[in-house]
Amino acid sequence: MALLPSLLLALVVFSCGPGGSLGCDRPPNHVLLSRENVELLRRMSRISSSLCLEDRKDFRFPRASVVGSEVREAKAICVLHEMLQQTFNLFFTEHSAAAWNSTLLDQLLQALHRQLEALDTCLVREMGKEGSALAMQGPTLALKRYFQGIRLYLKEKRYSDCAWEVVRLEVMRAFSSTRLLLERLRNKNRDVESP
Repeated sequence: MALLPSLLLALVVFSCGPGGSLGCDRPPNHVLLSRENVELLRRMSRISSSLCLEDRKDFRFPRASVVGSEVREAKAICVLHEMLQQTFNLFFTEHSAAAWNSTLLDQLLQALHRQLEALDTCLVREMGKEGSALAMQGPTLALKRYFQGIRLYLKEKRYSDCAWEVVRLEVMRAFSSTRLLLERLRNKNRDVESP
């Protein structure tokens, strides 16, 4: 886990800006990795969500702007990257480490990192010189606000077990929405590649 802080810094610096690349292979496993993330989050459950009904909150996932049909490929890749990066940042904290089974948390962080790494090449290729400007527009900015709301909620609830359970469920729902975007991109790429 000592390597993860340096990787986090590299990913933050590289996030949605332009840079050098050897090309984008668009690994077909993005959807599988997304499913793996959801499965790991499901397995991380430590308490029954029914015990946390009073702690529930609507974080207002920006579904329309994130998964909407208007999102073109470059922006979709940036949105997916931002979702993964923000989730990684959320679970890569001392408070998170104290709340979760360390083995499952490490597996989640590794899965997020693998998917971020796979998207980095695509992100640079798709966005080119418009990268930083595109990263600060609509859907990506909406995701940043969404995750800021989650972090504030956790702080207000003093990182309680119920607060983390509510957040775990919320992130699972968000991943389910982004999985739809991944599948739409994959289908679009198949349509373009077919004769």
